[in-house]
Parts: sequence; C-alpha cells; structure tokens
Amino acid sequence: MELKAMSRHTSPVNPAVFLHLTMVLLATGLLFTAWFSVYEVTSTRYTWDTYKELLISLVASLFMDFGVLFLLFWVGIYI
Repeated sequence: MELKAMSRHTSPVNPAVFLHLTMVLLATGLLFTAWFSVYEVTSTRYTWDTYKELLISLVASLFMDFGVLFLLFWVGIYI
C-alpha cells in the first residue's frame, strides 16, 4: 500500500479544546476529591457508607485521570 493512498488519522477531539477539557475535567475531579475528603472527615461510624465512598472516589478518579490525559495531550505528549 502506498503512502499517498492512505488517509491521515485525525483526532476525534479538536486539539484546540485540549486546554479547556483539561481545566474542566481537573476542576470537576478536584470537586469530587474535596467532597470525598469532607465526607471522610465528617462521617461517623453510624453514617458511614462504603458504597457512597467507593462511588465518589471512582468518579473523582475518572475525572482526574481524563483531565491528566488531556493535559498530556495539550503539552504534546501523545500516548
């Protein structure tokens, strides 16, 4: 197959919005991380819920992970 016959790969996300996605995702992840921290400090053994902890930490982790991923994309490290 010749190089001219191949089509170029284009990103499904416009590289111009990498910074905006980074900021939104990291801010949202930070919000959920703060909520998790406040929940851990203020919960007693009577109000403690394992599933709520796991859900909040999972959501925070996902937002932070994708935020860091787009941060790497924004600075030019394509993994």
